[in-house]
Amino acid sequence: MTEAADWKNGANGRKFIASFSGGKDSTLALYKAMNAGDAVGLIVMLEEEGKRSRSHGMPPGLIRAQAESIGLPVWTGAASWTDYERVFMELLAEAKHQGAEVLVTGDLDVPVQDCWHDRVTRNAGLQLGMPLWEMNHREAVEEFIRLGFITIVVTVNTSLGMTEDDLGRILSIGYIRELEARGIDPCGEGGEFHTTVLGGPIFRYRIPVRQGEIVRDGVYAFLPLELDERSWSERETKDL
Repeated sequence: MTEAADWKNGANGRKFIASFSGGKDSTLALYKAMNAGDAVGLIVMLEEEGKRSRSHGMPPGLIRAQAESIGLPVWTGAASWTDYERVFMELLAEAKHQGAEVLVTGDLDVPVQDCWHDRVTRNAGLQLGMPLWEMNHREAVEEFIRLGFITIVVTVNTSLGMTEDDLGRILSIGYIRELEARGIDPCGEGGEFHTTVLGGPIFRYRIPVRQGEIVRDGVYAFLPLELDERSWSERETKDL
């Protein structure tokens, strides 16, 4: 029987590795877990070419800047969907070798039965921590915003009510209420949108970025972000 009752508090008092997308949900989960346990590092999965993150399309330089600003090491693995689980399991094995006892994820709505994260963590000899599990979607995103996190919309699904005009917008209380009025889940849990976090209470420095030209692929539109290397290199002496 899955010990789902422990999922919300799985990181409490334990060393953990966090599955990190760089977006709002995984960042809020990391924040909560860091207040309850001891972070060993971050896991970020990349597309098979290794040029962008699998979930949110972030380049490795931006991922490394997020991890450095948070103050944690980051382990990346490049994989196709076919070998995703194998590569992910290899990263979990390395994290366990480094002392991790728990995998933390930012999931809100996974089922108790047949939960992929529960299965892979058990196979890796780890426990599962999901601080946001079964949390009300509006409450989760409002807590994220009120804590002072700054996040930008980088991917939209135009078949689910989002438009290209949403790209580049910063999440705010007013904006999520606008999204709800448009019939869109404020957390984007239906795949409506993805975000990239640029700052907040666990970030020592705000991440400076440059925006590229919008890329379109069927019903999806993407706003590429690149780390502003010059501003990032000056972070010690410049208020970002």
